[in-house]
Amino acid sequence: MKIALGSDHAGFAQKEILRAWLGEQGHEIRDFGTYSADSMDYPDVAHPLAMAVETGTYDLGIILCGSANGVCITANKHAGVRAAIAWLPELAALARQHNNANVLCLPARYIGSEQAQEIVSVFLKTDFEGGRHQQRVAKINS
Repeated sequence: MKIALGSDHAGFAQKEILRAWLGEQGHEIRDFGTYSADSMDYPDVAHPLAMAVETGTYDLGIILCGSANGVCITANKHAGVRAAIAWLPELAALARQHNNANVLCLPARYIGSEQAQEIVSVFLKTDFEGGRHQQRVAKINS
């Protein structure tokens, strides 16, 4: 799977762990930054990452910041992007099943690396259920 990955400074350490872990699983990863723990503005990463998902260049996106709120709000500015915050695997599953989320936003200050990997694993393995959820998802962009 082609995955767009990014973070701000608060999520940098976890992003690096996820990047290596996802690569070991055979996913094609593009790291949109940031590339250090130096303070930076999350929209500078969230916008290009969301654009890559919006255009279909990447199948899914994963982005981290301290609370996940800023990157989620930014990513959702892009047509066709359905970004969702998850701090539990169950929330990642529901985001995929019911909302066809294509960008996962992780709150790096509130979850550990193992929990992040579990959440990402569920997100990547869960399919959209369609059915009654399809008409709801269709209304998001209308």
